Amino acid sequence: MVYIKPGVKHYHGAAADSWFSHIAVECPGENCSNEWCEPVTDEQYNSAKIERF
Repeated sequence: MVYIKPGVKHYHGAAADSWFSHIAVECPGENCSNEWCEPVTDEQYNSAKIERF
């Protein structure tokens, strides 16, 4: 489980050498918005490092 604090820029995805499964649960709120970040290049994706907690 990962908790992302409001306002923290983050990406949902896996590294080239790791699997990824994503299930999201959102709680409704007031004055909320969603911002899509820029796409990553193949080079960025292939060099991604997984942070394990």
